[in-house]
Amino acid sequence: MTAPVSRRAGGRAARKASREAPLSDTERPIRPGMEGGTYKPLNQADMDRIHNAALEALETIGLADAPESGVAYLTGAGAIQGEDGRIRFPRAVVEDALAKACKKITLHGRDPRHDMELWGSRVHYGTAGAAVHMVDVNGREYRDSTVQDLHDAARICDQLDNIHFVQRPMVCRDIADNREMDLNTIYACCSGTTKHIGTSFTEPGYVAPALEMLHMIAGGEDAWRARPFLSNSNCFVVPPMKFATEACEVMERCIDGGMPVLLLSAGMAGATAPSTIAGAIVQATAECLAGIVYVNAVKPGHPAIFGTWPFGLDLRSGAMTGGSGEQALLSSGCAQMHKYYGLPGGAVGGITDAKLPDMQAGWEAMCSNVMAGLSGLNMVYEAAGMHASLLGFCHESLILGDDLIGHAMRCVRGIEVNDVTMALDQIAEVCIDGPGHYLGTDQTLLRMQSDYVYPALGNRMSPKEWNENEKPDLIANAIERKERILSERSAARFDPMLDAEIRKAFNIHLSA
Repeated sequence: MTAPVSRRAGGRAARKASREAPLSDTERPIRPGMEGGTYKPLNQADMDRIHNAALEALETIGLADAPESGVAYLTGAGAIQGEDGRIRFPRAVVEDALAKACKKITLHGRDPRHDMELWGSRVHYGTAGAAVHMVDVNGREYRDSTVQDLHDAARICDQLDNIHFVQRPMVCRDIADNREMDLNTIYACCSGTTKHIGTSFTEPGYVAPALEMLHMIAGGEDAWRARPFLSNSNCFVVPPMKFATEACEVMERCIDGGMPVLLLSAGMAGATAPSTIAGAIVQATAECLAGIVYVNAVKPGHPAIFGTWPFGLDLRSGAMTGGSGEQALLSSGCAQMHKYYGLPGGAVGGITDAKLPDMQAGWEAMCSNVMAGLSGLNMVYEAAGMHASLLGFCHESLILGDDLIGHAMRCVRGIEVNDVTMALDQIAEVCIDGPGHYLGTDQTLLRMQSDYVYPALGNRMSPKEWNENEKPDLIANAIERKERILSERSAARFDPMLDAEIRKAFNIHLSA
């Protein structure tokens, strides 16, 4: 005789099955583009003063070394070239550019599921950094990064829910020719992920063949222009207050080709930017405002990200301190200035000065990732995988960073206060007529997945359970997940016919 199944047991089984089913994007406790902005290290008066100081710097100091084409664009917009060659920006010119600037940007993925809407305080996390080394966690040493490493990083990112975009995290040091390196960077990233990609170009002449490849991948120039899935990370300035001549020419060609641009000002506080946090933010803001004038002189309303990236410096040694509290404040203050202008913006977070994925790496990455997210930074670059102050990249840290960013995003989501979440009815039911605890109640089970983030690799076992499970190791588990991802073919790989066409047109260094 079969024992009857209680309704309670059947209900619990159904709820368990429901919990184990994949959640839709709207049901997930965290997702790309959640609203931050609750953390505000600057008050309104602070932002007003930074804004006015930046305008004064542009009007009285200006920027040197604009290319001839840039001089024509900028003076055509009302900027003034002095006898010293510096371009100075009257306030009205900056204000006019801000009025024309694109306030809402959609960064497209090859797969529309990965499109990112940049405005307000919507937060997204991703990679960047252009490291020149790979971290070998087994050998505890560094080696030159390769195009295969870059492709593998893109493939790993494609499988990580909390990595929302892939800006080139490392340089292909096994490709000596810069043109081939730039083109293979695009191929390696695009064949590894369908998320939005960011990259840079060594010389202006390399933009045209890159666009040719991108048109092939997109299915034609019109399709590319409708949904550009790659943006140009452009260091258009050499701080302090100089244009980077060739980078500006690259930017002009990218704009003409319909490619979104990241206006990247990366001063080092105490070296190429003032040592004070406020001073570094003023200079970065001034430089990026000059970039906004430039972009909108070339093409009004072209999508440009306000990329204030001032870095911290250890003034005792001159070493970069990407994992410091000062770095977290720099990026958070910059995020407020982006919102001050109503412009989509990006800055750094998640950089570690640690050489390996250890406790130092964890505290450094979490500090700036949380603060950047809470400040409402639209694009948190270098959020996972970066070591040694951007000199090294680590696949295992990228995977561990996915867990870390998940918890940072839960902080960004914050606390919802309403009649349901205050749970007075639950308190009454449990305390008066119930078991005196909330374990297993319908309300608790209902919110297990919608409210809580669970680590994929982080270990929450008791010491006893941990011992019984042969003391699982975090790094070993990250290596195992990396190898599992890389053992499968890339989901973003190109159609064989398209791949053959690309390989016929370009010297691709990755094996087919």
